[in-house]
Amino acid sequence: MSGPGVVVRRAPGKLFVAGEYAVVDGGSPAVLVAVDRYVTVTLTPRQVPGVEISSDLGPAGSTWSWAGTRLIPAPGTDPAVEGRLAHVRSAIETVAGLLAARGRGLPGCHLAVTSTLHEGGTKYGLGSSGAVTVAAIDALCAFAGLDTDAEQRFRLALLATAALDPRASGGDLAASTWGGWVCYQAPDRAHLARLAARDGVAAALTAPWPGLGLRTLTAPAGLDLQVGWTGRPASTAALVAGLDAASWRGGPAHERFVTATNDCVRALVAALDGGQAAGVLQQVDAAGRQLAVLDEQVGLGVFTPALRALVEAARQAGGAAKPSGAGGGDCGIALLAAGAPHSRAWLHRAWNRAGVLPLPLKVAATIAR
Repeated sequence: MSGPGVVVRRAPGKLFVAGEYAVVDGGSPAVLVAVDRYVTVTLTPRQVPGVEISSDLGPAGSTWSWAGTRLIPAPGTDPAVEGRLAHVRSAIETVAGLLAARGRGLPGCHLAVTSTLHEGGTKYGLGSSGAVTVAAIDALCAFAGLDTDAEQRFRLALLATAALDPRASGGDLAASTWGGWVCYQAPDRAHLARLAARDGVAAALTAPWPGLGLRTLTAPAGLDLQVGWTGRPASTAALVAGLDAASWRGGPAHERFVTATNDCVRALVAALDGGQAAGVLQQVDAAGRQLAVLDEQVGLGVFTPALRALVEAARQAGGAAKPSGAGGGDCGIALLAAGAPHSRAWLHRAWNRAGVLPLPLKVAATIAR
């Protein structure tokens, strides 16, 4: 039997359209869109056991060996390298766990990561961690000869992510797996992490996942999606952790925010399903206003001056806009309707004057496999 050949897989980046923060708790829906910047993972066979990893997202290369179910870096590896490769490492360990349950091991390989989600070392906040996890899971499954469908690969990616951070919603993984516009509701990731640790990846993969909701949506006809980068990177994990530090979670303000945000997301999905452009604009604007209320209550810094300018310019242009994701920097989105008072070019000029860089992004096609 011949060994595995070279495998190449890619996954798109993402942007949140509505549902940020609420989706983290589970049971709340969010709408995301995949964009046409990609992480590509290439797997090449090696004649020796273990995994060699190279990535243009960070370190030039490092060699890892197996110690039981864990990948261990070569002695002397910079801890910063380990941190930058955490999602890739977890993806490898997760697929290896599935193989082990079937009495197999992962063949030796070289795993190379390339990305267009950043330029010149600058990350735009388009979900590189999620995209690299999805692309790595897809490539590893193909390399190992595992016959998996999109939902199984998504589940493996969420198990890999939950092993690192059970608070991560997994919405980025859904967008990177299916492409296009996606409605997503998170299961209990802490439960999944415990289940995988106790019973193994194979058992966790096939167990019921209460609360999980996934479906693709129809792109909004007559609306032009525009994306602006604020020039400032942000840490989603730090911003989400700030809510706990502020004792906001579980209180009345939290409940009001989640209820109002859920109402926005459900109305947005209904507008998308019905092809109602005006309704889509209304709910995107409403979701942004809920983020502003949260920001005022907790003082997280969701709305930076650049994001405020981005939103205001889009409203002046006759569109709707909001931060995408946790805010505090990264990107904002705007939707302009045909016949809006001002054009895309006008909006871009306004953004440039405010120090916001328009990004030439399009919606990534829905992936059917």
